[in-house]
Amino acid sequence: MPSDPLPEPWRSFLRDLDTQLAGPTELHCLGGFVVAQCYGLMRPTADIDILESKGTELITIAKLAGRTSPLHKRHGVYIDVVTVADVPDNYEERLATALDASFDKLQFRIFERHDLVLAKIVRNNDKDRADVAAIAGGPGLDIDVLRARYVEELRPKLGRPEREDLTLELWIEIIEETRQGRRG
Repeated sequence: MPSDPLPEPWRSFLRDLDTQLAGPTELHCLGGFVVAQCYGLMRPTADIDILESKGTELITIAKLAGRTSPLHKRHGVYIDVVTVADVPDNYEERLATALDASFDKLQFRIFERHDLVLAKIVRNNDKDRADVAAIAGGPGLDIDVLRARYVEELRPKLGRPEREDLTLELWIEIIEETRQGRRG
């Protein structure tokens, strides 16, 4: 997890959101922002993807900090409420507390690295593959854990699992190539 404070405009944006919340709010975060802030990818992103909010309804979060909100207009960044996502069944048990702890009401819970990779598998675009490589470049991504979670928690609920089976194998190749490049 990052030890440095959040960069601008994120720090100001989230402080402003924190002051507008009525009570404690836990956001379950995934996507490029998490990869950039917590797993070392050097790609800018203009949004924080959230799958769940506890303490404040998702619709309220979207109104306060979504794409068309005054906070977005002021800071140029926003929160994107993810309404459809294929994620491992037990991801909530593995969420990590992260980002900045200086907020009064906001608490960020981020997807653990295996769950974050698996949450991207259905979409499988260029950014997702870059995110997988970035996560693979750091410590802790275990191919056996990734495969087991996919088979046990994600595959049974996918509409076309054969396609995602191939994507998983492609991503395992990306992970192995990234690790070989790091050693070589």
